[in-house]
Amino acid sequence: MIPRKKTALAAALALALGGALGGCASTGAAAGAEPMSARAASLPDSKRFDLTEPSYDLFRHKKLVNTTVQQSFGFDIPNKRLFVAQLKNGSSSDANGDLAISRLDFSGNLKGHMYLKGFGHGVSIGVEPSGTASYLWVEVDPEGSSARGTRLARFKFVDGQTLTNTSSALTKYTPVAGSTGVSATIDPVNKRLAMRYKTSGWRIAVYDLADVKAKRYEPLVDVAQPSQNGETFQGYALYGRYFYTLYGTAYSDDNPVPGNSRLSTIDLNTGQRVAGPTLTKAGGTLTHREPEGLAIFRTDGGQMRLFIGFASGAQGDRRSNLFYKNVLIG
Repeated sequence: MIPRKKTALAAALALALGGALGGCASTGAAAGAEPMSARAASLPDSKRFDLTEPSYDLFRHKKLVNTTVQQSFGFDIPNKRLFVAQLKNGSSSDANGDLAISRLDFSGNLKGHMYLKGFGHGVSIGVEPSGTASYLWVEVDPEGSSARGTRLARFKFVDGQTLTNTSSALTKYTPVAGSTGVSATIDPVNKRLAMRYKTSGWRIAVYDLADVKAKRYEPLVDVAQPSQNGETFQGYALYGRYFYTLYGTAYSDDNPVPGNSRLSTIDLNTGQRVAGPTLTKAGGTLTHREPEGLAIFRTDGGQMRLFIGFASGAQGDRRSNLFYKNVLIG
């Protein structure tokens, strides 16, 4: 294992080098872009999900607090809460980075909500349990015509509250200064945070969650995200040494059933894709069926699940749908 100080130095020296990939609801890198090797190979070995195994339903056609397409989601496992991010209703929400957060139970019943103004697109969110409270990690301080965050914000979920990006309820973090397209997810089992960000290209950095909270920005690994040949990026999740990505678009005349939603697995100790792109037919009968978000979950009995999100329904009445894979290999 490479000492953390040396890892951080290597990370600083390598910032300008990186692959290119698109963000959520945008296209990926040009074909032929090659992933860089990892800056450090320090994530312990772990099993990975078999992407070729069937998917199972958690729920279908559930209403969120607003009627836009869901963007991402995450679980507070101990407190049995599910949080779903979407753009707030309104024509200016994408440009302003205004989000709605729905709190659901595991049956998909709406139990609460928050509004966030000036945060980002909701590409991915992290959920951190703390006693009986749930803390969310969300991109913040956006830029661009379709707002994407430049930092991370951590805050307590409080039902009915509206936060702006200048609220004193936020704690902000800047793991990589000058980066754009910043978002995060949390490995709830290993207590690590993965941040996806862009410098000259899209990268993935993984930190101990406790280190980020203490503002010690020393990545365990930091790799370029491999290209997926221009496909539309729609979400990611972290479990152990593996990073899972979701690509695809909604059903259309150019994308009929079974659609183009694909999953991939990246080994963060090498920066290489080790499985996929693998077509997923989860929720194949949904109308609209737009892939939106990945998250990790562990049942009370210890079964690991990789959850896949899809938006369904007509424009003006989009619904949330969650499916999961539960077979580990390796």
